[in-house]
Formats: sequence, structure tokens, C-alpha cells
Amino acid sequence: MSNTRVLDDAPWLTSGSTARVLELLGGNGEEARVVGGAVRNALLKIPTGDIDIATTALPDEVIRRARAAGIKSVPTGIDHGTVTLVVDGQPFEVTTLREDTETFGRKAKVAFGRDWIRDAERRDFTINGLSVDADRVVHDYVGGLDDIAARRVRFIGDPNRRIAEDYLRILRFFRIHAAFGSGEPDREGYLACIRARAGLASLSAERMRMEMLKLMVAEGAAVAIAAMADGGLLLPIFGGVAYTGPLSAMISAERMLGWKPDAIRRLAALAVAVTEDAKRVATRLRLTNAEAKALDSMGHRWWRLAGMDEATARRRLYRLGADHYRDRLLLAWARAGGDTDSAHWRELALLPERWRAPKFPLKAADFIGRGIAEGPVLGQVLALAEDAWLAADFPLEEAALKTIADQAVARFTRDNRP
Repeated sequence: MSNTRVLDDAPWLTSGSTARVLELLGGNGEEARVVGGAVRNALLKIPTGDIDIATTALPDEVIRRARAAGIKSVPTGIDHGTVTLVVDGQPFEVTTLREDTETFGRKAKVAFGRDWIRDAERRDFTINGLSVDADRVVHDYVGGLDDIAARRVRFIGDPNRRIAEDYLRILRFFRIHAAFGSGEPDREGYLACIRARAGLASLSAERMRMEMLKLMVAEGAAVAIAAMADGGLLLPIFGGVAYTGPLSAMISAERMLGWKPDAIRRLAALAVAVTEDAKRVATRLRLTNAEAKALDSMGHRWWRLAGMDEATARRRLYRLGADHYRDRLLLAWARAGGDTDSAHWRELALLPERWRAPKFPLKAADFIGRGIAEGPVLGQVLALAEDAWLAADFPLEEAALKTIADQAVARFTRDNRP
């Protein structure tokens, strides 16, 4: 099967850095085309992102032509035919056409070729198996054009075989569907993913993290995650209970507030009920330190933020800081379910935008002057005074601060009397 169409409105393809690379690698018996996600995105009229190029030229010839043109080349994956060219500061991954001669997971043996059909057939999904040449002609050998029109994500060829080649394709199936598909996932591909779910155990934490965080912020994340849960695919990933309802509620809350989708916040709604969950998920996905810290903060007593009045919310905001406050509050909102006052939750979520917590005005000198010695005791008295200041709703008047300081010293002295 072969199909073509002309790509409309693609100035990035006919001028600039991309056109320069295609011209460099074309001619003298060779051909080059843009392949994969950039073609898919261009057809969907969304930003193209990274631009990958396939060519009939062998890696040594790619490097020779780049050198002759004064273009920097980096042999980033030379064993698999990939050379990165840097043109006008933009990197292009250039890969010689390939076909698998033996497949065993990520360590497939490949042979270089000149057959565009065979190269397309070894890719994962039909909508990723398209290529476009310098004349803007899109070449489709796998049914990708029809699937793009239908917003359908299908494996190329036998789904069982495609998945066995690399079990990460299970996660990619749902992530690509969440980003570009419509409705329920392709039935044949879905059932193949379920049959192969034990293969998820062979994946590295880093690869799973990359796919899951991308999936979390995709437009159709809720539908894709619900399908994964129904197919028993989330337990091998998280090693614990997944909560699809709170995830949907989190997505709704973000949209209601007009906030940008946040992968870690959504991950918390899906998989974190207590801090022990946060630690387990962070380990299984090998999250970065910052991601793990944010997840842990959200899981810490989030239920205490439910039913707050604004005075309590200001104290929580002061203690947590704006970012942790927002994240934990949205987790509490998501887990509260639908029978809640969304207007009240919205007001609490937007508190950092209309109120900024003042700095605690009392200093160590205020207590040293009252006879408290420097050291751990001073820290304890300062903490008592800060608690009292918060309970009094952040007063800044000198008389109120004097009373708080005096009472903190008196309380500490009384409580620690021999």
C-alpha cells in the first residue's frame, strides 16, 4: 500500500535549516526526507518540535557531506546509522534507512538499506511511519494518512511483534493515543498491550518516567489512563493502587483555574494517597530530586486542607510556600470528589495570587534582649512566637508583636521550669 499527498503550508520544509539539510543529503544518487513526529504534527497543524531526517546515504557519506559544507556532525548513534548535524544552532538527527535483521528488545540487529517501505514498516505506529520530501510530498506506506484523519493510533503490522521488539511501546501506545488519538484506544493494539503487560517489568525506571510524565500532560490523559487501569497496566508501573477518579478531578480543576497541566501534580492525584505512596512512586519511576520532593509534599496530610476557612488557608500558605500550597490544595480538591463547593476551592487555590504572606517580623535580637541565650533554646522560643503570630493572623503592629514576644518567653520559661 502506498499513498501520497502534498503538505500544505510548510515553510519550515522549503527554507531555512531543514531545507538546507535535505538539499545537502539529496542528490548524487541519494535521497533524504523528514520522518516521524514532525510529519505527523505538520499534518495535524501543531508545532513540529524536533525534526528527524532519514536518508539513503550511509553514515560516512553523511559525515563527509557535512564536513564539506562546514556543518558540525556528531556520531551520536553511529552503530545504528545515526549522525546528528547541527545547522544554525539546530540539531537534526540523521539516520540511514534501516531494516531489522534480528529483533530482541532494544538490542535489535539492523542492516542499512535504501528501501523507504522497509524502513517505514519497522517503525512503531502508522502515524509515525510517514515521511515527507523536499517537494512537500508526504509518502505513506503503512496507512498513516487515514489514521491521522481518523485520529487513530495503530501499531504498524502485528501489534504483538511490535511490542515484543520493545516493551516501552506499551506506554508509548497510550501516550501517543492521549496526545493525538480520539475516543477509545485501537482495540487490537489495546489487547496486545494487555497480553504483553508482564514485559513492563523489563523496562528501566528512567524510560518509564519519560513516557509516563509525557502521558500525564497529554490532552487525553484521563481516557488513556482509565484504559490502562482497566487493562491491569498501572499496577506493574506503580506497584500500588491507582486512583483514576481523582486524576480526572485534578485535570478538571486545572482547566477550571486555567493552569498549565502539571505532570507531577497529576501523578500525585493518580497514585499518591499518603507519603509512603509518594516515596514508592518516586523510586519506581526514578523521579528527579525536585519531582520526588514535590510529590512527597503533596502526599503529606493533604486532607488537612479540606474544609479550610481563609484564615487557616493563609497559615497553610505561609508554612508551605506558594508552589507546595497550590499543589497540595489541588490534590485535596481532587480527592474531595464532586460533591464540593468548587467556588470555595477556587478561592482557596487562587489565594497566593491575591495575598502574599508577610515575613515573620520578630528576630533573634528581640528575644536575646529578653534574656534568652543563643542556641537551641532561642530557636524554640522563636518557634513559639511564630506560632502565636500566625494564630493572631499575622499582626505587624508594634504593641501586638511586643505582647507575642513577652508571652512566648513567659510560656517557655513556665514550661521549662525545673
